[in-house]
Amino acid sequence: MNTITIAWIGIPFFLGFIIFLVPKLNRHLALWGTIASAAYAVQLFLEPSPIKLNLLDSFGVTLEADQLSGYFILTNALVTAAVVFYCWGSDKNAFFYAQTLLVHGSLNAAFVCADFVSLYVALEVSGIAAFLLIAYPRSDRSIWVGLRYLFVSNTSMLFYLVGAVLAYQTNHSFSFASLKGSPPEALALIFLGLLVKAGIFVSGLWLPLTHSESETPVSALMSGIVVKASVLPLLRCAFISEEINNIVIILGVGTALMGVSYAVLEKDTKRMLAFHTISQLGFILAAPAVGGFYTLTHGLVKSSLFLTAGSLPSRNFKELQYKSINTTIWIPLVIASLSISGFPLLAGFGAKVLTMKNLESWQFIAMNVAAVGTAISFAKFIFLPHKKDDEQQAKPGFWVAVIFLLTGLVAANVVYLQAYNIADILKAIATIAGGWLAYHLIFKRLAIYVPPIWEQFEHLVGVMSLTLILLFWMAFA
Repeated sequence: MNTITIAWIGIPFFLGFIIFLVPKLNRHLALWGTIASAAYAVQLFLEPSPIKLNLLDSFGVTLEADQLSGYFILTNALVTAAVVFYCWGSDKNAFFYAQTLLVHGSLNAAFVCADFVSLYVALEVSGIAAFLLIAYPRSDRSIWVGLRYLFVSNTSMLFYLVGAVLAYQTNHSFSFASLKGSPPEALALIFLGLLVKAGIFVSGLWLPLTHSESETPVSALMSGIVVKASVLPLLRCAFISEEINNIVIILGVGTALMGVSYAVLEKDTKRMLAFHTISQLGFILAAPAVGGFYTLTHGLVKSSLFLTAGSLPSRNFKELQYKSINTTIWIPLVIASLSISGFPLLAGFGAKVLTMKNLESWQFIAMNVAAVGTAISFAKFIFLPHKKDDEQQAKPGFWVAVIFLLTGLVAANVVYLQAYNIADILKAIATIAGGWLAYHLIFKRLAIYVPPIWEQFEHLVGVMSLTLILLFWMAFA
C-alpha cells in the first residue's frame, strides 16, 4: 500500500505533463486523475489502520493517510470531476486542464502530509496553480485578482515557515506532533499561515473577492476544495493536545458566526456563497472529530451552488426578485440550498446533526444561531421567482456536473443514517422554518450595505496582524 500511495500522489502531476504532450486528451486525462483519487479514497475507508510513510526519518518528515484524509481526498475527486464535466464542451485549452490537475495533485499531497515541511511545499504548489487558474481569462481584472491571491497566500506562508522552524528548534522534528511543547510564537505563526490560507475568522475576509470574481468553474473549485487544504492540518493539530483543540474550536465558532453575519446581508449571489464558505469552514473546525464528513457534504453543495449561480441571469438578488429564473435551473439551486440548510433526505442534514452532537455545551447556542443564519442566507435562493423559460439555457456541461454533485449528496446519506430519528428531523425542520420566517419578516426588507473595507488590498496585512495578535493572546493564555 505504501508503493500505491507514492504512485497515487504522482499520478495527477504525470497526467498534467502528458496533457501538454497530447493536448487532445486533456479532458479525458483530467477525468482519469480524479478517478484515481476517488479509488484511493475508497481504499482508505477500507483500511483498518492509517498508512504511514517516513520520508526523512531523523526530521519527522512523514506522510499519513487515514479515513479523515479519505473524506478530503474523495471531496477533491468529486469536485474536480464536476468541474471537468462542466468545462467538457467549453473552449478551455490544455493549459487549463493541466493546471486543474496540478491543483488536484497538490491538494491530494496536502491531505496526506503529517509534517510542516511537506505541507508547506504542497500548499505553495497548490497556490501557484490556483493563481494560474484565476488569471486564466487574462483580463486585467482576473490578473489583478490572481496576483492579489498569490501575494496574500505567499505572505501568510512566510509566517507559517518561520513558525515551523521555531517548532523544529524546540523538538528537532517537523512533524505536526512537534507543535506540542513548542513556544507559543511557533503555534501563533503556524496557525496564522493556515488561517489566512484557508480563510478562517477575520483573516478569511480576503477570500470572498477571489471566489466571487473568478470564473464559475474556478470559483467552484476554490470554494469546494482548495480552501480546505489548510483546514485538514488544523484538524490534525487539534488532536495533538487539549489546549490546541480548544483554540481550533474557538476559532471555528467565531468563523461560523462571522461568515454567516456577512452572508445574510450580502446582495450579490457569488459573494454570498463566498462568505458562506467561510461560515461552513467554521462548522468543520467547531467539531474536529467529525469534520471529514462535513467537508464532503460542503464540497458537493458549494460546488453545485457556484456552478448554478453562474447560470443565473444576474448576480444581484434584488434584480433576481423581479427577473424570473428558469425553473429547470431553480430546481438544482433549491436542492443544494436545502442540503446546506440541513434539510432531511440530503447529506447536509446528516453532517449538520453529526456536528451538533459533537459540540461542547458552550458551543451549542452559537452554532445553532449560525445554523439559523444559514437557513436565512439560502432562503434568498429558494424563494426566487421562477418560470419555464426556454431562453435561459445553461451551458452544455452544467447538467452533467450538477446532477453528478447532487447525486453524491443523496448517496452520502449512508455515512450517518442515525440522524434519521424524529427528534433530529423535527429540530432540523424547525431551524429551517425559523430561518425562512426571519428572512420574510426581517432580512428580505433590509437594505443594509456592508462596506468591503477589510477586503481592500491595503488592509489585508493589517487583518493578518490582528489575527496574529489574537493567536498570540490565545497561545499564551
